Amino acid sequence: MLSPVGAQTALADLEREIAAPGGGPDRLRLVAPPFVPEVRLHLAEDAILWWARMEAAAGRPLPPPYWASVWAGGQALARHLLDHPELAAGRRVLDLAAGSGLVAIAAALAGADRVVANDIDPYAVAAVTLNAQANRVDVAATGDDLLDATVPTDLLLAGDVLYEAALAERVLPFLQRAADRGVEVLVGDPDRGHLPPGRLEVVASYPVPTTEPSVDSPVRRVQVLRPR
Repeated sequence: MLSPVGAQTALADLEREIAAPGGGPDRLRLVAPPFVPEVRLHLAEDAILWWARMEAAAGRPLPPPYWASVWAGGQALARHLLDHPELAAGRRVLDLAAGSGLVAIAAALAGADRVVANDIDPYAVAAVTLNAQANRVDVAATGDDLLDATVPTDLLLAGDVLYEAALAERVLPFLQRAADRGVEVLVGDPDRGHLPPGRLEVVASYPVPTTEPSVDSPVRRVQVLRPR
């Protein structure tokens, strides 16, 4: 079982990592995702090595650093927002399971009135905070589990959130409840096998360069979808 990490501890850890001199694949660098070069993120060249080094330093298990890589579903959704800024402009936006905050930052750059990035990993919350600062945009980051809540928002964004069956079983009803209330819902999904047929309809499709760990292709076809 993972030991809980406080938000301030996670933020201090990442600030120290970013400020540390030297390089190497297990270090964080401020880089532009290949499919969304308008944004810069603090990412690890090898997130698995970064994770191992941080766990060794902490002397305890830490949550997988999904935020330290940029995922295909998030890249496609961020690209879609920047190419269609009217989707976010002037609206309240929620980025669910935000990871690095790429999608939330894209929404802010597209002119959203207010952006909230949500992720239950305190290191992701810290990463969102620091990445938003690096891109000079306002994004509020929260670590609450929202999947049983009703969140006031106009646009709900979910990039690459269906990567596990158990998670998909919670996320899909949450997205549908939001859509039933009149919230616009957009999902970026590279077809990881947990999307039941007929639940969502395709809005757009993108060939996205893959940079996440353990991929077998340099490009993934990613769909942007919405509930029917």
